[in-house]
Amino acid sequence: MEISMPPPQIYVEKTLAIIKPDIVDKEEEIQDIILRSGFTIVQRRKLHLSPEQCSNFYVEQYGKMFFPNLTAYMSSGPLVAMILARHKAISYWLELLGPNNSLVAKETHPDSLRAIYGTDDLRNALHGSNDFAAAEREIRFMFPEVIVEPIPIGQAAKDYLNLHIMPTLLEGLTELCKQKPADPLIWLADWLLKNNPNKPKLCHHPIVEEPY
Repeated sequence: MEISMPPPQIYVEKTLAIIKPDIVDKEEEIQDIILRSGFTIVQRRKLHLSPEQCSNFYVEQYGKMFFPNLTAYMSSGPLVAMILARHKAISYWLELLGPNNSLVAKETHPDSLRAIYGTDDLRNALHGSNDFAAAEREIRFMFPEVIVEPIPIGQAAKDYLNLHIMPTLLEGLTELCKQKPADPLIWLADWLLKNNPNKPKLCHHPIVEEPY
C-alpha cells in the first residue's frame, strides 16, 4: 500500500519590524544593516498612525502605566513598517534589537540597534515581533492584504475554512439571495471586501500613508 505524502513546502519565517517616529531619518542606514544581516525586506510602508490605531496595535500592553505615553510616542510622527524574512527571522531580529530598555541595552549590549539608536525605556527606536503569533497578528495589522505563511493544509486548512471563511461566506450568500443583484459575482466580491473579518480594527481612522 502506497502512502501519499504531501508535497514539501518552502517556508521562510517572517517578522514585523518598525522604525519608530523619532528615528525615521535613519531609515536608509538601518535598512542597510538589515540587508547586511541576511534579511530580505518583503514589504515596506511609511505611515502615520493615530493614537487609536496605536492603541489597537499595542492592545496587549493596555492598562500598563506606560501605555498612554507609548501610544502618544508612536503616533507622534510617521513610522516605517517592514516585513522581514530570513531563517529564524523573529529570534534573529530580536537579537539584533537588544533589550527593550535602551539604557540597559547601552550597558549590556552596546552593539545592539536599540543601544545605538534608542534613547530610553520608552523611546527605544525599533520594534520587533516577540513570537510567531505576534508576528502574524502585527503583519496582518500593518499589511492586511499580505498572506502570512505557512499556508495551512489538510485538516488545518479545513479547520481554518470552517472557522474563518464559511461563516462570512454563508452570510454573504444569504444577503445575495435577498438582494438579487443584476451581477451576483461582482456584488458578492464587493460585499466580501466590505465585510472581511480579518481587516484590522482601526476605530474608523484610516491609516495615513506617507510619501516615499
